[in-house]
Amino acid sequence: MFTLKERRSGFYADWLVVLLYLALLALGWMSVCGASHEYGDTDFLALSTRSGKQLLWMVCSFGLGFVLLMTDEKYFDMLAVPLYALMMCLLLVTPLLAGNIKGSHSWIKFGSVMSLQPAEFAKCITALALAKVTSQFGFSFRRREDFLKAAGVVLLPVVLIILQSETGTALVYLAFFLVFYREGMTGSVLFTAFAATFYFIVGLRYAADPLPGTTAHVGEYVVLVAIGLFALILVRNFLPRERTGKLLLWGVGATLCGYLLSRWTGGVDTSLVQLLLLFALMAYLVWQGLGMRKRAYYHIATFVVGSVCFLYLTDFAFNHVLADHQRERVAVLIGTETNINKGAYNVHQSKIAIGSGGLTGKGFMNGTQTKLKYVPEQDTDFIFCTVGEEQGFVGTTLVLLLFLGLIFRLIWLAERQSTTFGRVYGYSVASILTFHVAVNVGMVIGLMPVIGIPLPFFSYGGSSLWGFTLLLFIFLRIDASDRKRLHLSD
Repeated sequence: MFTLKERRSGFYADWLVVLLYLALLALGWMSVCGASHEYGDTDFLALSTRSGKQLLWMVCSFGLGFVLLMTDEKYFDMLAVPLYALMMCLLLVTPLLAGNIKGSHSWIKFGSVMSLQPAEFAKCITALALAKVTSQFGFSFRRREDFLKAAGVVLLPVVLIILQSETGTALVYLAFFLVFYREGMTGSVLFTAFAATFYFIVGLRYAADPLPGTTAHVGEYVVLVAIGLFALILVRNFLPRERTGKLLLWGVGATLCGYLLSRWTGGVDTSLVQLLLLFALMAYLVWQGLGMRKRAYYHIATFVVGSVCFLYLTDFAFNHVLADHQRERVAVLIGTETNINKGAYNVHQSKIAIGSGGLTGKGFMNGTQTKLKYVPEQDTDFIFCTVGEEQGFVGTTLVLLLFLGLIFRLIWLAERQSTTFGRVYGYSVASILTFHVAVNVGMVIGLMPVIGIPLPFFSYGGSSLWGFTLLLFIFLRIDASDRKRLHLSD
């Protein structure tokens, strides 16, 4: 698989990234020790303990990283599509082979000793396949067929992972759309994603709050008004600006009149009035599109219709599609569920653990919350609370700075790649790590929903650790080869 000439390419690897990787691994192992240690334990290296198993997986990761650095980088490009096809087949059959673990069918057991989660490795394979597709001659995210091809590469594993009841892992694939944007995807897609997030949070958070003096509810009404404002923003950016002022005046005037009429009469649903205004705006845009033959009018009209449908479908899905525990998690996030005996328990205990650490923490393996097992999943999804309790504000800041340094270094390395394949893969690695860190830390401190994804290099588990090691060291090998070529050409 590799020759002596290719072995020398390993010396061109970015050793700053390797040092950051090793530092995070060391801190992660200390956190696993602190989270899994019980009073009276003296042997941290025994394979019967979680800290011992994690150390074994770390040693295997070192070997895996070394092999990847010594491998000829052309294999990553050449095998990207075949590996992707094999991985999709594996994801498809995983629910049939895996047992039920906390409602998830994503772990394949190998005897009584070992189990692996294919979804963790699928992120790396998907990144390679995406890099392969986007590096084809003439590829452009601004062409619909190319965009759909790349989106299909990302969304297929999402569907297969959701079938395993691993919604949290599936959401990680949203990170790839940051790569799409870097490679030329229109910003309107990200704008639509922001708008959908706003509709979701506001629509659900204030769904039951009555709008003063009317029969409407705050959540529905505010979202409908926001849809009109967002549409006007799109009109201003894509169409003649003089039309925006007139539309804004008409919209504000009609909205104000509808609200006042509802307050005075008490029998007019102001949300219904706002819906009629949006319908009128959509009809105007379609009419202008027919007259001026501009597709932008149709696109904005579609945005309005899609936004309204999303608002009401979100409410339906939340109340009739999501499982009880999923509704609880969303309710905790948006602030409508505060009962710590239900969905808020995990986050409540996690906040207590982090807050009790103070400035410098209670010391290695001296965390009382973790020792008494108050925090569920404290050595996997909620391991960051162990860092906060034992190492305090100083320790958590150090960990976050290390992650930040690693991510920015990866972005810098991705930007200097001379090939599209290397750049896209590098940005995929950086985006996946960013998503994992942001969501995991956010859910531990109550800023994100509890969706169950690991903190890279910290959470207990071999599949997660090996998956991130694969992601990172494949990129280091690609970058090393690129640096070697540039060095030899000078």
